Amino acid sequence: MDGPSPPLNARRVLTKDLIVNRLHMLVNGIAILALFFYRATTLLRIIQTRETPLVPYLTVIFAEIMFTFMWVLYQAYRWRPVKLEVYPERLPGDEKLPPVDVFICTADPSKEPSLGVMNTVVSALALDYPPDKLAVYLQDDGGSYVTLNAVREAWKFARFWVPFRRKYELKIACPAAYFSSKESAHEKVIGSSEFAAEKKIIEKKYAEFEEALEKNSVNARASVSRDHPPVIEVMTDENGDSNLKEMPLLVYIAREKRPGHPHHFKGGALNALLRVSAVITNAPYFVVLDCDMYCHNPLSARLAMCFYLDPKLAPKIAWVQFPQKFHN
Repeated sequence: MDGPSPPLNARRVLTKDLIVNRLHMLVNGIAILALFFYRATTLLRIIQTRETPLVPYLTVIFAEIMFTFMWVLYQAYRWRPVKLEVYPERLPGDEKLPPVDVFICTADPSKEPSLGVMNTVVSALALDYPPDKLAVYLQDDGGSYVTLNAVREAWKFARFWVPFRRKYELKIACPAAYFSSKESAHEKVIGSSEFAAEKKIIEKKYAEFEEALEKNSVNARASVSRDHPPVIEVMTDENGDSNLKEMPLLVYIAREKRPGHPHHFKGGALNALLRVSAVITNAPYFVVLDCDMYCHNPLSARLAMCFYLDPKLAPKIAWVQFPQKFHN
């Protein structure tokens, strides 16, 4: 008989951090109690003697109570620090992994430049996940032809970038971040003439991609509309490119917007994404990305599955959140 499956994740309590945090809480707690004792005794004296205006003093006490309340809430995070470890190599085979949809929202190409948004789209397409179980949806709240054309250009470039990233096991899924960093590829291909030749081709394709988006972004502000019908376009290849077998689905969506009709901003955009994706792919899991945040780790979806596919933990969780890093 087969034994129990090894765990997909583990939780390790950081004992040293726990001790330091709780000592810090104790010291701060004693100081706060001493402060409130002082405030209480002083308040009683003020009420009796009227030597100090009462209202300003009560305002100070109220502010300190609010700050203390915020401090107490923050201690929940520090009370029992843990480190989560995941084991994606223990996940079931690709054929058993559940489908995943990636949702990206944008609104105005003049405020959210197309190059950055499309790098996010391409990085999502390049995730290390079965292509037939991965779909990327871009919701354009501005209904801009600039964004639609940019998605088409991103799709053309992604047909070269995605197979290249997977072939050489690149650790960075975003082309802009990859070409601007010292990161090259997996150690086994460093110095390979084949890799160097293909990298030059991809760099040239990326330069053409940048140039196309720059030309496309002319009059970006004028392209945004608050009164437009719904648009849904599934990116396809008309020439029957064999690389498409390695490509996830890419869908452009612009939900209908009319003046005077509430659209509920990003919440409404995500609602539209859920409705459209339910008809096209209906994946049980979805990833939400900010349009200016790329997927730094290609394994992100698999790492999340280490929690969602844990039979003991899955019923207790709703979201798996990855930390954000800002470079500006």
